[in-house]
Amino acid sequence: MIILNIILEEFVPNSKAKDLLEGREKQGELKYEQKNSLEVLRKFVKLDSKETEALIADLKKIEKLRERQIISIVNFLPEDKEDMRAVLYKDYQSLTDEEIDAILKTVKKYI
Repeated sequence: MIILNIILEEFVPNSKAKDLLEGREKQGELKYEQKNSLEVLRKFVKLDSKETEALIADLKKIEKLRERQIISIVNFLPEDKEDMRAVLYKDYQSLTDEEIDAILKTVKKYI
C-alpha cells in the first residue's frame, strides 16, 4: 500500500497547466490522462502565460476576489454577467454590480 502526503496544493491557471504538460511532453511520453488533458488545453486555452499573469495581476486589484475565484475567472474568461454568475456561482451574490463590471472590463482587455 502506497501512502502519499500532499505537501502543497496550489491553484494554477490552465495556461500554466498547459505549459507544464508541454514541458513534460518534451522530456518523454505522456501518460494517457496527461495526453488527453494537454489536447483539451491546446484547444481551449486562449491566453498565453504572460497574458494570464498580467490578467491575474489586474484581477488581484479587486480586493474581494480570492485566488480561487481569480483562477476560475482566468480559466473561463466570462464575457457577460451570466457567464460571471456561472463561474462564481457560490460567490456571485457577494459582489456588487460595480465589482462585476470591473471584472468583466478587466477580462475584456485580454480577450
